[in-house]
Amino acid sequence: MRIAVIGAGPGGLCAGIKLRAAGFENFTIFEKAGGVGGTWYNTRYPGLTCDVKSYIYSFSFEPNPHWTNHYAGQPEILAYMDRVATKYGLRPHLQLNTEIVRAVWNDDHAQWHLTTGDGREHIADAVIAAQGMFNELNWPEIPGLHDFGGTLFHAGRWQEDHDLSGARVAVIGSAASAVQFVPKIAPKVEKLTVYQRSAPWVAPKEDIPVDAAEQERLAHDPAALEQLRQQIYDQLEHVITFADRDLLAEMTKAGLQNLEAINDPALRAKMTPHVPFGCLRPLISNEYYPAFNRANVELVTDGIAHIEKDGVVSRDGTLRRADTIICATGYQVRKYLSAIAVEGRGGRTLNDAWAKGAEAYLGIMVSGFPNLFMMYGPNTNNGSILFMLECQADFIAGRLTRMDRDKLARIEIRRDVMDRYNVALQADLDQVEVWQASCSNYYRTPSGRIVTQWPHTMGEYHARCAEQDESRFAVEKRAG
Repeated sequence: MRIAVIGAGPGGLCAGIKLRAAGFENFTIFEKAGGVGGTWYNTRYPGLTCDVKSYIYSFSFEPNPHWTNHYAGQPEILAYMDRVATKYGLRPHLQLNTEIVRAVWNDDHAQWHLTTGDGREHIADAVIAAQGMFNELNWPEIPGLHDFGGTLFHAGRWQEDHDLSGARVAVIGSAASAVQFVPKIAPKVEKLTVYQRSAPWVAPKEDIPVDAAEQERLAHDPAALEQLRQQIYDQLEHVITFADRDLLAEMTKAGLQNLEAINDPALRAKMTPHVPFGCLRPLISNEYYPAFNRANVELVTDGIAHIEKDGVVSRDGTLRRADTIICATGYQVRKYLSAIAVEGRGGRTLNDAWAKGAEAYLGIMVSGFPNLFMMYGPNTNNGSILFMLECQADFIAGRLTRMDRDKLARIEIRRDVMDRYNVALQADLDQVEVWQASCSNYYRTPSGRIVTQWPHTMGEYHARCAEQDESRFAVEKRAG
């Protein structure tokens, strides 16, 4: 069986490892970048760290005792992914600097035809799409943005060779990336203006350094490392459903106490969220709020009217001059696999199938698209994504093993099964109270459906992925 994996981020690497463990060797991992790691390879802004504790943001089969902080930074996480790719023999399967731009199902031959950016074609019997959510940059739609006369870049593609020393910098956005890099660049720039649309919740960060002695202890005591991992897992499970009102009240209180680091009461009021904790993606930082006490840092909440050659004009008509604009506006997270052109049975495109919003069974399989599997697909965003990816990779390896064992030409999730699953899923999402408030978040499509979040625990997701009911799938044997 020829298997194509799209993306060499954590999902693609996990898929490759699970494929090899199941006995599959005829697979290629296509990666458009020049190295493995996905988001951790492409995104390199100052201060970039994971907002899930490192010991759980690692694969269960490859725990890492040598994290230097409980929240590891981008260089450490990227180094971890590099080691994983080498240790588990994935290098021969990698095809770097190769972007897949189109995938078309051939029903007569039960094959996927993949086209690369330079026009080459690859044929696969099964495809694992592992490019996830953080694939396509989200540029703000602001008049004049791309006519700006200075340096313009997106935080997701940080220009490391651009020196910000003494610069006048405008940051558009105040969410996950800005919270991390704003405190890092504030001391070196002449002027830093942050344009905030919605005030996010920023909770205190338990940023605990891990000294060499503790790293060695964990390295020589796997049981202690596993116990620590389990402890963090249990803590995370209790938080991610936003169902515990007492816990939400505690987290709200902690967020408000964190705001006390802002000296100016008027500024503090502007940075105080007006939505429930958890409605927007909760963030963590001990440095973000204090950065606004600096004389060279300004917060603007009036909104942006347009951008001129030499600066940003807010809606009150004020021009604030800048020579660098950084867009901290995230990714087009609701696109998933539809970021590339995909055609399934009968020539139906994934864009058509997802006209009202992305949906899949377990975020992995879509009816009408045989032999196609996704990782970090619709409604799988919660908890530690690496744990969720392991669940998905095991599910996929199980289906491919069945195809190989039973000589199947195709396997597909039944439409009725997928529809029942998603109706129930949306009903469960409607029960997460904090997600029903009016928030300008990335969770919902214009149709009103939440297409990114998983409403339950990681344990519940693992249990559903581990189910062995093969009646959920429509299958067809190979001829002969």
